[in-house]
Amino acid sequence: MSEPRTEGGGDAQLGDDWAAALEEQERDEGSSTNSGAAKTTAKPNPPSTESDGQRNLDLVLDIPVTISMEIGRVKVPIRNLLQLTQGSVVELERLAGEPLDVMVNGTLIAHGEVVVVNERYGIRFTDVVSPSERVQRLR
Repeated sequence: MSEPRTEGGGDAQLGDDWAAALEEQERDEGSSTNSGAAKTTAKPNPPSTESDGQRNLDLVLDIPVTISMEIGRVKVPIRNLLQLTQGSVVELERLAGEPLDVMVNGTLIAHGEVVVVNERYGIRFTDVVSPSERVQRLR
């Protein structure tokens, strides 16, 4: 049904694949309800109602995603990586006090700061990346 995703086309292509799959599913559901009647013509699907939209949304609400917070990054040669021991310090490219990146399945969705709630770490979102900005970053 869809072509393999290529690097750089990523999420935009995946979104197109989902849209095509949903359209195909709606066509199949419409034809299966008319298949029992002899010589009937297919009627166009009625406009989507709020309950149909909610049902379609419910399909994806339970899909698990991985949320990660990134303090910073650094590239090191394997030689230096193998020399790390307890107490070693790895300097990151990010300055102290800069916001952390909040990633969902590897895609930046927000920036935030670390907080402690009931003796557990948490993150307070300080800036949420808009969907249009996310699409631009993919290109």
